[in-house]
Amino acid sequence: MGEIVQLTAQDGHRFDVYQAKPSGTPRGALLVIQEIFGVNSHMRSVADSYAQDGYFVLAPALFDRAEKGFEVGYQPDDIQKGRDVRAKVPWDAAVMDMAATVAALKPHGKVGAVGYCWGGSLAWLAATRIDGVDAAVGYYGGQIAGFKDEAPKCPVMLHFGETDKSIPMTDVEAVRAAHPEVTVHVYAAGHGFNCDQRADFSPENAKVARERTLAFFRNHVG
Repeated sequence: MGEIVQLTAQDGHRFDVYQAKPSGTPRGALLVIQEIFGVNSHMRSVADSYAQDGYFVLAPALFDRAEKGFEVGYQPDDIQKGRDVRAKVPWDAAVMDMAATVAALKPHGKVGAVGYCWGGSLAWLAATRIDGVDAAVGYYGGQIAGFKDEAPKCPVMLHFGETDKSIPMTDVEAVRAAHPEVTVHVYAAGHGFNCDQRADFSPENAKVARERTLAFFRNHVG
């Protein structure tokens, strides 16, 4: 369904973006934010699915700053590769690329942001640092607790798995305490429960989380 286009960030960096269009007039626009595995087949399918729900979708290749065209699966070696590349992409640089993507989405309506894994944390930063984001949803963002002192500029919904070995429930409760206005859902699932290519994929919880996410975007984006 989608195609690759290019955008340019404020500092002149040019990066690839996976673009997925709805069949009719967009009801709004969505920034889909990658995991540490790049804009791989799973992230493209996520983007396509939101386009099928009526949104104009852009999924920027945020790892292009470190390695152009990076894309891996979910095996242990892939996880290490993803972590290595992620370490080369500063938070501020990723935010800059997301800001350029948000600007490109604005002509298509209100803008929502949704991210997974590393992208879940970046969805939080999209809400706190980027003007023009109307709503943000983060799935199992492990660094959100570290940025809890930043205040969102828009409504935010967060999804976490209670058996996630990489995100302790103390972090989730710290975010709840710092931001009682943020909607936080916790599922009987592990990290990556939304991804059908991961061992922790939980179809039932993924379905509930998606229904909540879509209702949230219907309310705040369109």
